[in-house]
Amino acid sequence: MNFLAHIYLSGDDDPIKIGNFIADSVKGKQLKSFPEKIQKGIILHRHIDSFTDSHSIVKTSKERLHKRYNHYDGVIIDILYDHFLAKNWTEYHHIPLKKYVNDFYDLINNYFDLLPDKTKYMMPYMISNNWLYNYRTIEIIESVLIGMKKKKKNKKNKKKKKKKK
Repeated sequence: MNFLAHIYLSGDDDPIKIGNFIADSVKGKQLKSFPEKIQKGIILHRHIDSFTDSHSIVKTSKERLHKRYNHYDGVIIDILYDHFLAKNWTEYHHIPLKKYVNDFYDLINNYFDLLPDKTKYMMPYMISNNWLYNYRTIEIIESVLIGMKKKKKNKKNKKKKKKKK
């Protein structure tokens, strides 16, 4: 869920950015179905996640949220870290956030045919609502968290319906 951070940590290599961005939608052997540089981006994403998940600051952040949010603690932390990156963007990158994000949207559209179905489904929403740019506002973060809550509720309702059948 920390899309902006993963894109940023990919540097200036476009296929690496694509791989790092789509990695959460790529499971196991699917990795080999992508071009080599995109595979490197997927692997980079996994290394970043492994590093951050084992970092003491991230662990402490998750512990603070775990009691209330259970297994969503990591996702919430990812979203908040993207918020802080977007909000403080000028401290990390010389290209203005709006241009950086729009350039990425153009890039992802150029690779659209290679994207996993899950990512293809998400992209129109991401672009039309300009998630990456709007992560800088607390209102968008609130909206994302409300959306997650609704999604969780819908999953619970579907499970209940299946049990009744």
